[in-house]
Amino acid sequence: MLTDTTSTAYSKRITRIAVGAMFFLQGMSFASWGSRIPTIQQALGLSEAALGGVLFSLPVGLMVSLPLSGWLVTKIGSKRVVVLSLLTYSLILATIGFAQSATQLIVALFFFGLAGNMVNIAINTQAVGVEEMYKKPIMASFHGLWSLAGFTGAAIGTFMIGLGIVPFQHFIGITIFTFVFVAIASRYILSEDIKTGEEQRVFVMPTKSLLTLGLIAFCSMVCEGAMFDWSGVYFKKVLQVENAWVGAGYTAFMCAMASTRFVADWLTGKFGLKRVLQASGILTLVGLVIAVALPYLLPATIGFLLVGAGVSSVVPLVYSAAGKTTTMSPGAAIAAVSTISFFGFLIGPPMIGLIAGATSLRVSLSVIAVLGFCVTVISTRTKSI
Repeated sequence: MLTDTTSTAYSKRITRIAVGAMFFLQGMSFASWGSRIPTIQQALGLSEAALGGVLFSLPVGLMVSLPLSGWLVTKIGSKRVVVLSLLTYSLILATIGFAQSATQLIVALFFFGLAGNMVNIAINTQAVGVEEMYKKPIMASFHGLWSLAGFTGAAIGTFMIGLGIVPFQHFIGITIFTFVFVAIASRYILSEDIKTGEEQRVFVMPTKSLLTLGLIAFCSMVCEGAMFDWSGVYFKKVLQVENAWVGAGYTAFMCAMASTRFVADWLTGKFGLKRVLQASGILTLVGLVIAVALPYLLPATIGFLLVGAGVSSVVPLVYSAAGKTTTMSPGAAIAAVSTISFFGFLIGPPMIGLIAGATSLRVSLSVIAVLGFCVTVISTRTKSI
């Protein structure tokens, strides 16, 4: 027979696996869409400019959902929001593959962004609860599963393209897979969210500590967004590498970001949140300085790898800290920090373009390096971390 201690440990592990599965499912759905963007662009006959306009509808949907997500999680609980929004998210993925015009794609992407952020706020609220059960940092490992799902979704997308399978059939398969595993995992995720204070208010001005956490995440997300959108351009236009090596920087960045997330919790438990955030900012700064100062394939690749390690754990650790606030419900606190941080992800890439247009891409990445170092500066000056 299982002892009470063994039974409790088993229950915690099952809950952790179930919540991790939700992170994985969301990451795979998002990566599945990303892997088929070129196919959908070609099928709809969209120019680069037209595609850019269409893609903007996704972050618009995300922004619209930010206040709604925190409110829903607080009112009906993160479990219900996770299940409903993740199922909706996967269904909308299928409609993206069915889009026959740019207008239909815009509508589908708007709701894809809206549902995706609801999943994001709810699963991070679940993760805060599981972290409370374990009494140690585990948030970054959940985000590591999301990154791992990104690789999996991209690999499946490449395989589907090789077989000539159209996006709609591909996405239907992902939707069915998601429905099956949500049905299984939803039985084991947390039924009740943790209570971090006596009064769980939803609509309240974020405290100074929450705003600070949001600012730290904002600076890191600017750097992260820059890597997603400009790493390939930097390698192609500045380094002028052969086509086969254009994606080297992005690959190094993604591999470092995913792998570092699986050790960030251990590092946080050993050295503390402040020191890990300080080190994250320094890694981001050093990585970008190397890539800018030595514009050659090997050093730039190493530089982008360091940036991936630097930005990897900032957002999950900030979400974890926000979810433990005593002035707001976990869902509302995470939504507040997410709102601030997402602006960094949104304005980072166009800001780089504007600076690069006025000066050069190397100068613009130097500015991003300064913002990365701000993570260290703000973390150092903040007593509440």
